[in-house]
Amino acid sequence: MDPIGPRGLQQREGALGCPQEGLPSPSESSELVQECLQQFKVTEAQLRQIQASLLGSMEQALSGKASPAPAVRMLPTYVGSIPHGTEQGDFLVLELGASGASLRVLWVTLMGVEGHKTEPRSQEFVIPQEVMLGPGQQLFDFAARCLSEFLDALPVGKQGLQLGFSFSFPCHQTGLDKSTLISWTKGFKCSGVEGQDVVQLLRDAIQRQGTYSIDVVAVVNDTVGTMMGCDLGVGPCEVGLVVDTGTNACYMEEARHVAVLGEDRGRVCISVEWGSFSDDEALGPVWTIFDRTLDQESLNPGAQRWFEKMIGGLYLGELVRLALADLAQRGVLFGGSTSPVLLSPGSILLEHVAEMENPSGGTARVHALLGLNPRTSDAELVQQVCAAVSTRAAQLCAAALAAILSRLQHIREQQKLQIAVATGGRVFEQHPRFLAILQETVMLLAPECDVSFIPSVDGGGQGVAMVTAVAARLAAHRRLLEETLAPFWLTREQLVALQRQMREAMAKGLQGKTSSLRMLPTYVRAIPDGSERGDFLALDLGGTNFRVLLVRLASGGVQITNQIYSIPEYVAQGSGEQLFDHIVDCIVDFQQKQGLSGHSLPLGFTFSFPCRQLGLDQGILLNWTKGFSASDCEGQDVVYLLREQLAASFCVQANPHCEVGLIVGTGTNACYMEELRNVASVPGDSGHMCINMEWGAFGDDGSLGMLSTYFDERVDQASINPGRQRFEKMISGMYLGEIVRHILLHLTSRGVLFRGQQIQCLQTRDIFKTKFLSQIESDSLALRQVRAILEDLGLPLTSDDALMVLEVCQAVSRRAAQLCGAGVAAVVEKIRENRGLEKLTVSVGVDGTLYKLHPHFSRLVEETVQELAPCCEVTFLQSKDGSGKGAALVTAVACRLAQMTRV
Repeated sequence: MDPIGPRGLQQREGALGCPQEGLPSPSESSELVQECLQQFKVTEAQLRQIQASLLGSMEQALSGKASPAPAVRMLPTYVGSIPHGTEQGDFLVLELGASGASLRVLWVTLMGVEGHKTEPRSQEFVIPQEVMLGPGQQLFDFAARCLSEFLDALPVGKQGLQLGFSFSFPCHQTGLDKSTLISWTKGFKCSGVEGQDVVQLLRDAIQRQGTYSIDVVAVVNDTVGTMMGCDLGVGPCEVGLVVDTGTNACYMEEARHVAVLGEDRGRVCISVEWGSFSDDEALGPVWTIFDRTLDQESLNPGAQRWFEKMIGGLYLGELVRLALADLAQRGVLFGGSTSPVLLSPGSILLEHVAEMENPSGGTARVHALLGLNPRTSDAELVQQVCAAVSTRAAQLCAAALAAILSRLQHIREQQKLQIAVATGGRVFEQHPRFLAILQETVMLLAPECDVSFIPSVDGGGQGVAMVTAVAARLAAHRRLLEETLAPFWLTREQLVALQRQMREAMAKGLQGKTSSLRMLPTYVRAIPDGSERGDFLALDLGGTNFRVLLVRLASGGVQITNQIYSIPEYVAQGSGEQLFDHIVDCIVDFQQKQGLSGHSLPLGFTFSFPCRQLGLDQGILLNWTKGFSASDCEGQDVVYLLREQLAASFCVQANPHCEVGLIVGTGTNACYMEELRNVASVPGDSGHMCINMEWGAFGDDGSLGMLSTYFDERVDQASINPGRQRFEKMISGMYLGEIVRHILLHLTSRGVLFRGQQIQCLQTRDIFKTKFLSQIESDSLALRQVRAILEDLGLPLTSDDALMVLEVCQAVSRRAAQLCGAGVAAVVEKIRENRGLEKLTVSVGVDGTLYKLHPHFSRLVEETVQELAPCCEVTFLQSKDGSGKGAALVTAVACRLAQMTRV
């Protein structure tokens, strides 16, 4: 018996086509039959090796590593979205290469998932052999004439038509409508096309034809068309599998894994050009002498040989013919007789294999197809050969598909991957057992994947129309999204104008004139110099949480002990007496826990609400913000109400250049060291005074009208203080999530998000917390994690939805950071001009959860300041426990200054 596999090729090759001198004995015949059939058997271990090898090659190709050359090409198709059921309209499709030597034109009407389904109109045109092998321009001119002939029979008039081009050959795509042919396959060999953009060649041919106005929107291979064309009523497919004349697959990959794209968000459909998969170690053991002979006699010997020629429908019939001819010439079949069919390459087709394999066909079908008079045993052996060839093809295909499924299960980090695979191609249609064998083998090789196989509608033709429709939908949605977010993308001119307006408002406020910036003196006249020592208590009230701190200042640094107490909503919006009683209870509780009962310590109070200070320990509450509305407090001295000392919000640290304080958290505010001579409400011409700007109210006089959007107005009107704190409502953490929510509601009403379906949870105020912006915009999160965050909120979204929500969050937070930066630029420029300096070096102490936790906010603030205040060298210092520690430092500075005064 000859050896099986590549090492036995030379010994066996001479047997093909040679007459036999004598018939073999029954035992010899049995051995020859088993030898033939055994060559097509693939073990589970071999399948797993193929699966692992292909998976490794896929990952290497995705990463862009060129050495050694990957055994498979992973080509981006630039299809970034799957259908979601709202696609509608009329689309033209041109298929070339999907069905061998023919070209098909379709007119597809899409009505959405709930609309009436209409059958596409189509016409097939046979491509002459001389066109398939002639000049490239001749082929594309032929295609343009077919388009015109097809459209002439339809009442389309002169309207502009959108066309999807299904071009089922290996291509390098650089855009949805740009694709360069790598190499011809499937019997085509047109000159002057390889290395050219086939979309442009088609456009040129359509223009030369000059009959109709046709826009080629997308170029798609038949595999992508198959994936996009599965029945939406069943659910979207994320993998496409074609086994036709050739074979190929595609799937939705995370864009961040595709090195050639340079993208970090979203998904993209990757065409796995596995027809050319050629790993000697993995595929060599399953390669037969018949595979080698077929390859040598093909139009492209050595190319596409390993995989496509063992699976594709163009080759299965020829493999069967070679095996049957070998057995006949050895005397095992038909008594050693042959026929022209057995000896003529290409005479046995895919449909013949399916017919002969069917047990119900029996002897009659073998006789009719092969032109021989078979015995019953001959017919049975023919069936076994056909079954062996097709079974191997299905198993090899399953091993490759299992590689894709394993990758998806891994990158999506799902214990059980549930996924739909769209199938298409004549092998599935004409061979009844192929799908069953494929399913069985996939279950064996990828048990962690729950796979549904869904036949593609119209062999992928409708899928190409769907790609075109999805591209049109995404383009329309992109325009609406950009129109909606345009007001949030601030120009430099707008930021410069805002900086100028703030400078003017600062000057008016300091002079005591009417201004939206109150510019309140804090009576803090110095900043820490590092010599402060002692133990101090600090209180921090600025939101729904209240903190009590023990701060110990020593030569070795600052030691802080603190405890957080919540302020229930009924307390924050109840009576003033109830609020301050709750605060005192918290202080007493903290003193007891720290063993401070009966101790007398200086106390600083961070009270982060607009106050007019009359002294370091006197402050009149002007108005509540941040959701507080406790009665009988506005217009009152909060020091008296609390019966303790008060210090203004002050978040600087012991840094000689730290002369600006910035808070961007639940609310926002800023303070800075102003020249005392510029503060009209405080006597004196020398020294400095810390000014509490209360800049959250900037623009309450209407000066921000040009920057305010429809969404800002909605948020303002729904707040507890309409018309007030307008700057704060465009920046701070209490409001950004609400702005995003209103934008999402608007985009949903326009059909851009969530398929246009009203989502109940989005109707709930404050459901979209600002912390979600920080999480969603994190660079470390993959798109699936962004989706998980949003799905936890009850938003049933697609990957496209997740990307658009991300863009909305980015636009809102970017604007907030730029507005904040423009404000800081106004402050530092004021300090520089006060001192008559060409260059100012200054530090800004910053606190607040939005500034600290948002992944990009601080960088955007700093970039804006650098652009608008180029003569100021600004360093931002994030304060650790700023408001509490700052209150203690203010108290310590006051104690130091008082001691110096006594001396």
